[in-house]
Amino acid sequence: MDKRIYKFGPFRVDVAERLLLRAGDPVQVTPKSFDTLLVLIENRGRVLGKKEMMSLIWPDTFVEEANLAVNISQLRKALGERDGGGQYIETVPRRGYRFASPVIEAVENLLDRNAGEGAKKGLSVGVEDGYTARAAVREESASQHEIRYARSGDVNIAYQVIGDGMLDLVFVMGWVSHLEYFWEEPSFARFLSRLASFSRLILFDKRGTGLSDRVPLNALPTLEQRMDDVRAVMDAAGCEKAALVGVSEGGPMCSLFAATYPEKTSALVMIGTYAKRIWDPEYPWAPTPEERNAFIEEMQRSWGGPVGVEDRAPSRAADPQFREWWAAYLRMGASPGAAVALTRMNAEIDVRLVLPTIRVPTLVIHRSEDMCLKVEEGRYVADRIPGAKFVELPGVDHLPFVGDQDEILDEIEEFLTGARHSSECDRVLATVLSAEAAGPVVEAAGQGDPRSRDLLDRFRTRVKREIKLFRGREVKVSEAEFLATFDGPARAIRAASTLVGVAARFGVSLRAGLHTGECDILGGTITGTAVQIGRQVASRAAPGEVLTSSTVKDLVAGSGIRFSDRGGYSFGAELGDWRLLAVEQIA
Repeated sequence: MDKRIYKFGPFRVDVAERLLLRAGDPVQVTPKSFDTLLVLIENRGRVLGKKEMMSLIWPDTFVEEANLAVNISQLRKALGERDGGGQYIETVPRRGYRFASPVIEAVENLLDRNAGEGAKKGLSVGVEDGYTARAAVREESASQHEIRYARSGDVNIAYQVIGDGMLDLVFVMGWVSHLEYFWEEPSFARFLSRLASFSRLILFDKRGTGLSDRVPLNALPTLEQRMDDVRAVMDAAGCEKAALVGVSEGGPMCSLFAATYPEKTSALVMIGTYAKRIWDPEYPWAPTPEERNAFIEEMQRSWGGPVGVEDRAPSRAADPQFREWWAAYLRMGASPGAAVALTRMNAEIDVRLVLPTIRVPTLVIHRSEDMCLKVEEGRYVADRIPGAKFVELPGVDHLPFVGDQDEILDEIEEFLTGARHSSECDRVLATVLSAEAAGPVVEAAGQGDPRSRDLLDRFRTRVKREIKLFRGREVKVSEAEFLATFDGPARAIRAASTLVGVAARFGVSLRAGLHTGECDILGGTITGTAVQIGRQVASRAAPGEVLTSSTVKDLVAGSGIRFSDRGGYSFGAELGDWRLLAVEQIA
């Protein structure tokens, strides 16, 4: 299998692996930014108009021109300036963009390269059941969770299903959302993972936002259309009845859904919510029309930056990494025009008359010093829903995953399951193995090829067996991710190296990450910072590589295992900075 390689300046673009490398080190870009770079390189030497580029990057999909500008901006930031000055991507006024660097195109034989790498690592590369054991890696989603689509009328709604609990739970984020960027912020990922620990969690992007179909600004969804989207997602996920959790603007939609479809709603939870968004004498806590217009002007002036972060997450507003994530989350969630249109539309929401008609168990949670929505608004909502429970918690943050999220999660879990999350979980020191699978067999299986599906099923069975042989504890074995813990770091390294070799024989490319730290074990789930760091380490491993944190390397001194330094990496404010090392030789 041949693959194209493009080289320019210090950069290398690996098309099949969807990797951008600078001097051999990966450069982080979003999938659509990578597509944008590829279009520019493949059309180098000529000016590409914006409409032509958008048709190549988003075929058969309506998107606004601002999305292209965001991708170009991200690429320029990632690439920096050329030697001697100037941008790699030039803007040609009134015409479009042009790639402004000489490019060398090469072709590598993937099988030959993998055979050489396998020989260096002591791995066998052969043929099994007619499948050539060659690894072609595609870039995995940053969320590490499969994105699916449900059809709602003539619109495609992106959704995810995480967890396998008995309770179906639909989570509705407020304002704008982006399924992949949920998981880029560790505190948000932890919040969602905790919900999924006691439920089958269903997430989705509303039409016009995130990964769902973009729609004309004059056709953004009403509350009724959003309800239709929820029903479509529930049907696609095989869900007949679910608890709804609505955050902020998601609360009014969930309340209307619960009142309209009580037969499909087992319970209702609203966090930091409201009934109305424009001031009047009977609802004096909402913004005045002048205050609302001032916020809209701020969006029009500053969209692309961390708009509104000071009110929504004041405890993290000074954190540069959080601000950068919030800005990217908003940019990818909605265009400036869509964000303004959604804000204008939300200003028209008034569900005061709907609240008394709700007949399902309801919990309303609000922080006492919420700087975005006043606590009186949460009390108002709870007071008008028959039998609703109102919980006021300390805190200034509006976003539920910022601040003390466990207080909120404990209330939700107890309300929905009858049992509060036990703090008496087993806390153990363990080495976490996180591995990501890709390659032609994984892709073909995902497209429904029966032979690839059978091969992948047998590979997963083999993975489970190898984990047991090395005395590991299986946490998750799915098509794209394997997660396990071991009570010895050297044994974890040997298990990971064995799995990489086994994967190659099945035509699967595996990259593995290891970290040793404290893990919380509760029932069949394992959580904690060590798990998050293990996944981050795996995401930075090259195909066929076992990458470890410096903690693992320090704990196996004298074992005969040899490493090569891969440099320092930052995993964010909560996870910290780590030096990573690749396993080169096992004694």
